[in-house]
This record gives sequence, C-alpha cells and structure tokens, in this order.
Amino acid sequence: MSSFAALEHADLPSLTLPVHDAGDFRVVQGVNEGDALGDASELLLEDDYALITPLTPLLSMTIPDHDGPLCIAEGSEIGTPGAPVFLDCVLTFMPPHGETLEAIVLVETTPDRTRIAAIYLYPLTPMRSGVQYTLVTINTENPRARLAQTASVSFTRGTRITLADGRQAPIETLAPGDRILTRDSGPQPIRWIGQQTVRATGAFAPITIAAGALNNEAELTLSPSHRLFIYQRVDALKAGQKEVLVRARDLVGGPDVTRSEGGFVDYYQLLFDKHEIIYAEGIPAESLFVDQINSPALPEGLAPHARGTHARELGKDALVQCAKPDNALGTLRAVKGAGPRGF
Repeated sequence: MSSFAALEHADLPSLTLPVHDAGDFRVVQGVNEGDALGDASELLLEDDYALITPLTPLLSMTIPDHDGPLCIAEGSEIGTPGAPVFLDCVLTFMPPHGETLEAIVLVETTPDRTRIAAIYLYPLTPMRSGVQYTLVTINTENPRARLAQTASVSFTRGTRITLADGRQAPIETLAPGDRILTRDSGPQPIRWIGQQTVRATGAFAPITIAAGALNNEAELTLSPSHRLFIYQRVDALKAGQKEVLVRARDLVGGPDVTRSEGGFVDYYQLLFDKHEIIYAEGIPAESLFVDQINSPALPEGLAPHARGTHARELGKDALVQCAKPDNALGTLRAVKGAGPRGF
C-alpha cells in the first residue's frame, strides 16, 4: 500500500465555513427595515444591512459523493445535523468606505425540503459590526461556482513545481500535458490548469510558509484550504499515524506561517487524472481534489473522467484524512525534526 493510500478513509469529506446567522444581519435602512436577511426572493437592492453581533459560528457540512445537497455535519456549531443545505445566491455589498464585498447565502431546509429552517451568510471578506452594508447586486445564477473558487486548493504565481525529470519550474510556465513528479504514481501529465486573480482578503487571503519552516527550499504561498503532506516522527497531531495532510491555514501561528491580507493574488490549480501528491518548493502538497463543491469551477470542455469527482471515480476510499492540529507551533517543530524535507 502506498503512503498516500495509508491516509485514506471512508468518511465523506466536509466543508466548514464561518457564517453569520440571518437573525444577526438585519436591514437598518430601506424598504425591509428591521427584517433579518432572507433568501433571494425576499431581498431588495439598496437596502442597508448591519451586523447585530460579530459572532461567526462554524457551519460544518458533509459533501456528498453524488449530485445532491450539502448536509449539516455532526458537531457543527450551528444548524441541525443531517439537515440539507442549499446555496441560494451570491450578494454584493457596498460599505460606506472601501471596496465592494461578496457573501454567499446558504439555506437550511427541513429534512423533507419543503420549508426553510434557517438562513446563513458566508462573507468572502470579513464584515464588521457597526458598519452599514448596502446591497447592490443579487446573483442567483451559479453560487456553487463562487463557493468552488474559495474551496479550490491553489498555488500562487512563482511557486516552483518539480517536473518528472527533477527540474523545477514556476507554476505559471506549466501547460496541460507537462509531466509532473508525483509521490505515489510517478510522472503524471497535467490534465488542466486553472487560474484566477482575486482580492487577497478573507477566504482568499493566502498563507505564506517561510523558507525552511516545513523543510521547504523557498518561501511557499498557498490558498488557505491547500493541504500539505506531512511526515511526523512523533505524532504531534494526535492523528494515530505518522503521515497526514494538514491545511495551510491550520499551521498559522508564530513568525514562520502567516496569513497575507491585502492587494491581489494569482492562484493556480493543477488537475490530474487522480488526486496526487506533488512537490512544491521541494515539499509534498496535494493537487486539486475534485468534489461536488469545486467541480462547478471546472470548464465544460474537460474529458468526462476529469469532469466527474475523484471520490465518485475511485470510491469513498479515495477521500483523504485531513488532520486538524491543535498546536501549530508544535506541529512545525515536529516536522522540522522529521528528517530531510519531512518525507
């Protein structure tokens, strides 16, 4: 069994988002004054909203391996476990000062899907209490595609990827068909490369790992959800195994791993026939794992095998465990003592 296969388990993957309950985000000026946030059918442009409380409980949802709604997971800080959740729309707000911000409206329904049980707002840029936000657009066309962009694992411009012959090349110079060195499948051709330029705030603010922090050869900057393959001699993560995948955002803490807010960032995604572990700045990191959340971000022209989800093609056993470290600094220390490059 490969080291990658040792990480696999049969649980459905999950998605956790910091959200505002609709009751905490109300119209303070406009036609619907006093009303809580509703679904798209109830919203009116130019209404001004404000946060009643800045609290953002974590909404945890399981991702189905088939076409269907998200479901609230056991242990979610908000919502009813097992209840379906649908993506309703993407809203754009204009604060009094600064640039516009976007937020996704999620609707929890009753189990029979006949009534709305709760509404949640997932802002792509953090909102502040005491600030009025004017609703300027309501987009119901494809909210899942917008969520897909926040959930996709991405490298940034300039990241050096190890090729099949051992050379390294900046990710922006790669093309579909180029052969990349993978940890478990040898050289594999790239099937698709995605690229977006986004504002580096909130859900899109990249995580920067200083050179040497994870035995990486140079500074490595990733999207927050991007998972790194880590070998630990001592089980600092309490994962019950030495080989784990850890999200970049879970390593933030201290001077070695930081979140970078402000400006714009160029994100790149690499897709292979299978979910692979590749090498970025000399350390192992995952390629794009296709699931029901991020598949809408893929172009229609992709071959059928690349348009489906990796979970569906390979079975639930292909889903990968993601450790959730309680102590980022302890994790970094464990990795630094793991030997050459931590793998």
